[in-house]
Parts: sequence; structure tokens; C-alpha cells
Amino acid sequence: MELSSKKKLHALSLAEKIQVLELLDESKMSQSEVARRFQVSQPQISRICKNKEKLLADWCSGTANRERKRKRESKYSGIDEALLCWYHIARAKAWDVTGPMLLHKAKELADIMGQDFVPSIGWLVRWKRRNNVGFGARHVLAPSFPPEPPPPGLTSQAQLPLSLKDFSPEDVFGCAELPLLYRAVPGSFGACDQIQVLLCANSRGTEKRRVLLGGLQAAPRCFFGIRSEALPASYHPDLGIPWLEWLAQFDRDMGQQGRQVALLLAARVVEELAGLPGLYHVKLLPLAASSTTPPLPSSVVRAFKAHYRHRLLGKLAAIQSERDGTSLAEAGAGITVLDALHVASAAWAKVPPQLIFSSFIQEGLAPGKTPPSSHKASEMPPVPGGLSLEEFSRFVDLEGEEPRSGVCKEETGTEDEKGDREGAFESLPTKADALRALGTLRRWFECNSTSPELFEKFYDCEEEVERLCCL
Repeated sequence: MELSSKKKLHALSLAEKIQVLELLDESKMSQSEVARRFQVSQPQISRICKNKEKLLADWCSGTANRERKRKRESKYSGIDEALLCWYHIARAKAWDVTGPMLLHKAKELADIMGQDFVPSIGWLVRWKRRNNVGFGARHVLAPSFPPEPPPPGLTSQAQLPLSLKDFSPEDVFGCAELPLLYRAVPGSFGACDQIQVLLCANSRGTEKRRVLLGGLQAAPRCFFGIRSEALPASYHPDLGIPWLEWLAQFDRDMGQQGRQVALLLAARVVEELAGLPGLYHVKLLPLAASSTTPPLPSSVVRAFKAHYRHRLLGKLAAIQSERDGTSLAEAGAGITVLDALHVASAAWAKVPPQLIFSSFIQEGLAPGKTPPSSHKASEMPPVPGGLSLEEFSRFVDLEGEEPRSGVCKEETGTEDEKGDREGAFESLPTKADALRALGTLRRWFECNSTSPELFEKFYDCEEEVERLCCL
């Protein structure tokens, strides 16, 4: 008679524990129902509720490792905390902190505290993991410029810092943060339907940084079971842009490529970053406070919003065709932040490089005298059916209007949409589901006389899904 194997404990990460707390607060689900959804025991959910305040404090601190499943306290917690305090002071002073320096300081602190402790490389690795300390990032104080606003009467090209001429167009980047009413439809939108989007590209248009979206929800339910590294864009649980984190990643990426680049920023943002550690591979170039020129050309931002609105309306029209009697507003209410993330990524990819390049030169944000000829009308998406050019133009610039009506909760929508999402949360798609979906999609293509070129893209997708199913 075989003995039954012991049931394996399924531990939840900090991010998943926050999702548990949100489900209990917002959906009024019982602890048993939440336990079944996350495939854990009910006592584990009960322990999460008891530690609610501590979990929320860890989540909001920004220093905790959100993917860590168990928080093991160090045997030498006093040294651990003292070293972390010294580390933040060193970073504030823009010191280049290295691993040997941290080991030496830890030993020094242990001697001061009278503890017999010799730090090892393994201890240092665990200390960094516990405190969410980055590996290998160098930070040096970046010079601030221009020292004073340029004299009036000069052209926009002359108003730029002289150091801009030291960079090639490929190494001059501009970025902009913009509000976006992500599920608005013509004539209906709500103030709570807003997310913040960060766009960044170089002046040649040959490099577009990964889109960053910021929202009010710490862990939206639509992200349940999603691997963030597999998404085409990033999500931050706050409407404010995490400039320090974003710039540090940008600096690391440029360092890996061995590049020195310039990043155009609004003077307001640079002032907010004044007390933060500097960067080694990215030089911040603030525009003059009196300048009305945005650090990313306004025509580029508007092209992104136009492509976003056009793609969103296409998605909503498809939903209407599937569900008879569904209004455009009802279909829009079912759009989630995860849907918006994918639409934003696709819209940013649609903005053509030639439009970015010509816009940078025309607004004096890149070296060059005569912008290349371009036909901007052909670089914008066509006007969707049912809207005039004026109506679509007003829809693109919707963020400048006052909200008239709308819905705010992520879960709102039609009854069918609610049921579909609830079912998605109950069980994540399996490999068999993915393979069946591929077969259904190919059959639909075959029956609707699609172009042969589309099958080439489908084959790439099919190959990747089959590869993942074999892992």
C-alpha cells in the first residue's frame, strides 16, 4: 500500500498577498473562496489578514522584494538595519558603492556593536535580496545645466544647452508623461478612468523605450497570474511616475551598451530629482523653465494618442459585433488596465520613426537645420467609421475636457463581461487551452479569406506557443 505523499505548500509572494487583501476588501469574497482561487489553504489566507498592516507597509515602502515568497529575518538584524541606513546615506551622497565596500562596512558596524560577525559574499547577496538593493549599478552626480535661462530673442535651437551638440541624434532622448483616459468612448468618460503614461524615444525615432503605465490600483485583478516580464509594457501602482527607478534602469541599459546619452526633461522634473543620486551613462538636459516646448514633441504625443484611440475603437467595435445590443459605452466599461497596457504598447509601436525625427528637428530638440520632408497626414491613423475628422480630433484630445459621465471600478461592465472575467480568475489558461485557441484562430482565418501574409505572422505566433508548451 502506497503512502500518500505530503501536500506541497504553495507560498504566495508579497504581490500575491496584496491581491488577496484587495479581493477580500473589494469583492467581499470569503476566505475559503479566495483560498481556492490562489490554490492555498484557508489558514494561510487568515494569516495574511492578520498581518495586513505589515504587508501593506512592506508594499508601500518600495524597498521590499515584491516577488519574495518568504521573509526570513537575518540573525544579525541590527547589523542588517545599520548597513541599510549607511547604504542610503552613501547613495544620497552619490558614492560609488561596491560589494567589497559593503562587506568592509558591515564588519566595521559589527565591531562597533560588539558582535562577533564576519560577513561573507553569501550573506551580502542575501542582504541585497532582503532589502531589494540593486546589483552593480553605479551612480555618480550628474552636472546640472543650463546654469541660467538663455537670453530672450534666440531661436529654439539656440535655447538648448550647448552640450546637446556633443551628442549624435541617436543618443538624444526625449520623454514625456501624459494623462490618458484609457477606456473613454466619444461622449462618455469618467475622471477615475485615467492612467498616467510615460513615453520615451531618441530623436532619430530608431529607439523607443518600453512604455510605462501608472494607475491607482496597487494590484488590479486583471493582472492575476500575469508575469510582468512577459508583458510588452510596464505597470506602476501609482499615478506618479517612479522617476528614480525608471532612470536607474535607463542608466543600466545604456551602460550595458557602452553609451553616453542625453535625456531631455522638463525643468520641473529635474528640480524634483535634484536631491537624488546622479547617473553615470545618462546626462539630464532640463529645458528652460520658461520654455513651452515639451521634452518629447507634442506631435509625437498626439500621434500616439490618435493610434491608441483608433485601436481602442476597433476593439470596442469587435466586442459590439460579438454581443448584439451592447452599446459603445457598455463595451468601453469592460476595458481593463491590462487591455490598456497592450493597446498602448501597440499604439506606441505604430508611431513612425520619420515622424519622430522630423518633429524633434522642427521643435529644436535635436541637432539639425532642415527637417526631412514628411507627409504627416499619411502617418496618422485613418478616421474611424462613424466619426468625422473633427469628432475624431476632439476625441484624441479628450484629456483636455471635463468628464461628464462614466464609471470608475475595474470590474464594471455588462453581466456577461463580469462572468467572463470571474471565470478567468477562477482558473488560468492551460497549455491545452492555448493549443485549442490556436486551432480555432487558424480555422477562422481559413474561413474568412484572409491574406497569405497574415498566415506568416500566425505561424510565428504558433511556433512560439508550441515552444512554450514544451517547457
